[in-house]
Amino acid sequence: MKLWGGRFTKPTNRLVEEYTASIDFDQKLYEEDIRGSLAHVRMLGACGILQPDEVDAITAGLKTIREKIRAGEVTFDIAHEDIHMNIEKMLIEEVGPVGGKLHTGRSRNDQVALDMHLYVRARTLDLVKRLTALREALIAKAEAHVDTILPGYTHLQRAQPVRLAHHLLAYVDMFGRDAERLMDSYKRVNTMPLGAGAIAGTTFPIQRELVAEELGFERLYDNSMDAVSDRDYLVEFLSAASLIMVHLSRLSEELILWSSEEFGYVELDDAFCTGSSMMPQKKNPDVPELIRGKTGRVVGHWVSLVTTLKALPLTYNKDMQEDKEGIFDTVETLDGALALTAPMVAEMKVNADKMRENAEAGFSNATDLADYLVTRGLSFREAHEVVGRLVLSCLQQGKSLTDLTLDQFQQACPAFEADVFDKLLVENVADARKAGSGTAKERVVAVLDLKKKEIDETLHWLKTVNS
Repeated sequence: MKLWGGRFTKPTNRLVEEYTASIDFDQKLYEEDIRGSLAHVRMLGACGILQPDEVDAITAGLKTIREKIRAGEVTFDIAHEDIHMNIEKMLIEEVGPVGGKLHTGRSRNDQVALDMHLYVRARTLDLVKRLTALREALIAKAEAHVDTILPGYTHLQRAQPVRLAHHLLAYVDMFGRDAERLMDSYKRVNTMPLGAGAIAGTTFPIQRELVAEELGFERLYDNSMDAVSDRDYLVEFLSAASLIMVHLSRLSEELILWSSEEFGYVELDDAFCTGSSMMPQKKNPDVPELIRGKTGRVVGHWVSLVTTLKALPLTYNKDMQEDKEGIFDTVETLDGALALTAPMVAEMKVNADKMRENAEAGFSNATDLADYLVTRGLSFREAHEVVGRLVLSCLQQGKSLTDLTLDQFQQACPAFEADVFDKLLVENVADARKAGSGTAKERVVAVLDLKKKEIDETLHWLKTVNS
């Protein structure tokens, strides 16, 4: 007999049980479910709704069940549908009919909402920690390569010389915004729905504040209907997770390209690569390739949940059961990707000579040549045309701009003088960009210090919310 089966005249069809049950995946929430139940029953006792001996019996039973689940001694049953009913059924078997009083003043609607808030709250903190570790790895690698010059790219074509540190710090900022999004969403995740009941609250004189305080929630839902139907915080979590994966995929793509023989900019550590079953020479960047591939999986979970919620009437609908699998898979996928990327970045070797060779070989200093002519009185459009003709001439002769003589420069434009050659050195090209967020060494060093302070602020935030 179902715990809710009083008004039914026949048992649930077995196919219906299999189709509607969520216990196969929501058993992941057993820790959160029992933690919430322990706080709930203590509140019922404090409000005089349950007697002290009843509270003690239920509390002891819940703790016993938790230990059994942790030890792998429990078999969940789809006949009891979900983690909530499975635990309640086990509780009644453990402590007798008094276990049935645990559900006083609450519904599975606000119970599952509470479980998901607790779960996502904890995972949010875990992911901020992972992002911080990755940012620290990128900062350390950047600090070691302030003087390493490589060509920056637009359209995957060599554009202008930049410092490798400057390039890596772009990812530090990307993942910093990701951490900020999670930290900002934390206040909405940290809102307690328990006490909303099925839809309209409860007639029992409960004190939601007691449960919120014990579970560490900062806020309570103001509206019971919103409390049981709100999944905005899950959409927000999946949105933030999708952006993190997009950023990871961009970094992964560069590691894949840069570790190829065609680029030869970096070598990934053997511990993060695999070989070929046929070709003995192969060293494949499988980790970044899988991260790149799994990005679509996480983005798909975001799209799936938004589509599920579209046009749902208030309040709880069984459709909302579809929120969990995508969340669980996203957490597992993202946590693994971040856990691998940080050490992969830390352990990769940088081929600074190859980077510099490519920075010098192309025409990445051409813009500085045009800027040089502007300082000599030409308009930028005139200077652009002069340098464009010089580049074309070099291409036809198989030369670079630094191969030209002063006479050849002056034939193109009399404004060129002997100091033009200093302007073409890749270090000088990079260092000329002191304004704003440029790649000059002094700017890069200053930003490195700024990013270290941001890391300290994030670690302080983590310490504060965990206290």
